[in-house]
Amino acid sequence: MDYKHLPRNRKLKSFSQALRKNATPEENHLWYDYLRTYPVQFKRQFIIGNYIADFYCDRVKLVIEIDGEQHYSEAGEAYDTKRTTYLAEHGIWVLRFFNSEVNRDFEMVCRTIDGTVLELLEGKQPSVMVACSTVF
Repeated sequence: MDYKHLPRNRKLKSFSQALRKNATPEENHLWYDYLRTYPVQFKRQFIIGNYIADFYCDRVKLVIEIDGEQHYSEAGEAYDTKRTTYLAEHGIWVLRFFNSEVNRDFEMVCRTIDGTVLELLEGKQPSVMVACSTVF
């Protein structure tokens, strides 16, 4: 199933465009300094169902999320779990990084993404996560 067949709430289009224009510094860093020219195409602020993924790669069915402080709360964690479960039901893997990881160890973030994409291209389950769990 390619992205054209994923459920997409079209009412979120203007919101996803606004998120793209007002991306966090960490999202911009990952996009402009790595993912924009990555050999396997990623899309920014991509709508899947009623959710907007920070980055999505249709070829390997991978979402990358860059999480700020709002994700540290109990409510934030519950929302992330619900969202990850929804994405997993559509065969999509999720990698999560904290803003601080992007700022402190950008090379590790890029290596983790690259390793995960390569494993998925080879048809393997990613070694950095267990069935659509998260990386922190």
